[in-house]
Amino acid sequence: MSRRKMKKVWYIIVQCTWGFLQTLIGLGFFLANRNCEHQFYRCCMDTKWNARGGLSLGLFIFTPKDEVENAQLIRVHEYGHTIQSLVLGPLMLFVGIISVAWGNLPYFHRLRTEKGVPYTACFVEYWASRWGELTAKEKAIR
Repeated sequence: MSRRKMKKVWYIIVQCTWGFLQTLIGLGFFLANRNCEHQFYRCCMDTKWNARGGLSLGLFIFTPKDEVENAQLIRVHEYGHTIQSLVLGPLMLFVGIISVAWGNLPYFHRLRTEKGVPYTACFVEYWASRWGELTAKEKAIR
């Protein structure tokens, strides 16, 4: 088996064991969005959903459709969250809470829009973009 194929197998095994909780939740989101377009991105399943933002849950990422501005940058960022999942396993729950709060609470939204604070000012988001760029060799959202 080639080295590349071994990495994919390892990635899937770890996401389905150490990252079981987030992968199981991701499967639920995947099934809820089964009518959307799906494709493999690197080692995970990318669902192109009807939202402007992204979500990462274990083996599953949910990203905007390609015609949405920055869709590919968001895809790389969400892939970075899957790398966090490989490292943190069940502790990824804490990253998810921080990420959802940073992305959705009105206070943080105002900081980003009115004060120009970058999305990656939050450490878990910076970490995801950085790891996405390092592993995918593509640019991520900043």
